[in-house]
Amino acid sequence: MKDDTAYLCIDLKSFYASVECAERNLDPMTTNLVVADPERSDKTICLAVSPSMKALGVKNRCRVFEIPKNIDYIMAEPRMQKYIDYAAEIYGIYLQYIAPEDIHVYSIDECFMDVTGYRKRYGLTARQMAVKFMEEIREKLGIRATCGIGTNLYLTKIALDITAKHSPEFIGELDEESYRATLWNHRPLTDFWRIGRGIAGRLESHGIYTMKDIAHADEDMLYRLFGIDAELLIDHAWGRESATIKDIKAFRPKVNGLSSGQVLMRDYSFSEARIVLKEMVEAMCLEMVKKELMTRSVSFFVGFSNALGLPAVGGTASLPEETSSDTEWIKAVLAVFDEIVDRDIPIRRMGLSCNNVVKDTGMRQLSFFDEAEADADREREKTLQKTVLEIKKKFGGNAVLKGRDLSEGATAIERNNQIGGHKRGK
Repeated sequence: MKDDTAYLCIDLKSFYASVECAERNLDPMTTNLVVADPERSDKTICLAVSPSMKALGVKNRCRVFEIPKNIDYIMAEPRMQKYIDYAAEIYGIYLQYIAPEDIHVYSIDECFMDVTGYRKRYGLTARQMAVKFMEEIREKLGIRATCGIGTNLYLTKIALDITAKHSPEFIGELDEESYRATLWNHRPLTDFWRIGRGIAGRLESHGIYTMKDIAHADEDMLYRLFGIDAELLIDHAWGRESATIKDIKAFRPKVNGLSSGQVLMRDYSFSEARIVLKEMVEAMCLEMVKKELMTRSVSFFVGFSNALGLPAVGGTASLPEETSSDTEWIKAVLAVFDEIVDRDIPIRRMGLSCNNVVKDTGMRQLSFFDEAEADADREREKTLQKTVLEIKKKFGGNAVLKGRDLSEGATAIERNNQIGGHKRGK
């Protein structure tokens, strides 16, 4: 690598499955294991499969019924808290050598590091640092890792995703020159970061099949196809990337929002789904209070039974001013839900989002029509919400429940025991 800048991107191989193997003192490279909830149907998605399962042709994120019947394997129940604990311990290994401002956690199992200024300090090349991290992770936790090394963040990611797979050390290394020499004609395009099937299909319709084709394509045509996104596509085709970890950490989105969603375990009736939506709105309002946010617009969508093949429907509820009041938002959202959702069609998916949230400064401008009593009610409600948050923080999510949470079809109790929609585990 000729450029003086050096980034690492370390990925933990089949992370969830590797953790479950490590907990059982098994080698994930030789153990057939899938992480999936045995209490759900065989249509449930495997959160991870071990490398040995992948070697047998089993795809990651497959459904249980898609696993060939002739393969013997261990099914491990998801333990999200355990995976978070492992990830935190691995992050702690990085922090022994790299300052947090030079680390960007991309996901629970993937992390970027700017090691430019650390090579001289430790007397190590970027590759030697990668090996050091990977060996320490394996020795301490039994988790295997792969690593990409590059002169910018994009090349580092490509080195991880494409080049490292073919290296006996599970390490890939790229600069702009080697990228163009080795990957310009690589196919398919979907192997490259940020190029999905849709983008690849639109490019192929114009006779573009490789990064080299993109680099030499008519730029006006690319801008007509992709708008401003064409600029990033062209830069990546040449192996260029101007963003740094410092830029990522300094970024603040112009529009903020909160969202949640869930796939129901069976088809729900209108009345059952209405209870779940109430729970979701209440939880969202608590999240706003926790983060000191407010909104005047909340959107939701409803997806119907898979067997019907119907498109999802959605709506937006609005209030005249920003608030985090669950009383006001439950009433407003359910009014729209009752108006637009067919009462006779079973429901399978639901999503909720707060749009354009703003900071709750505690200051509220009273209008001529506001009543002091109504304003006092809002303050009492917010105080109650904060008290509920404190109790839940101290004693767990199910420490405070409402009667509807015990109703047939309610999901709040189960979801309070989950992380990211999956079992917390022990």
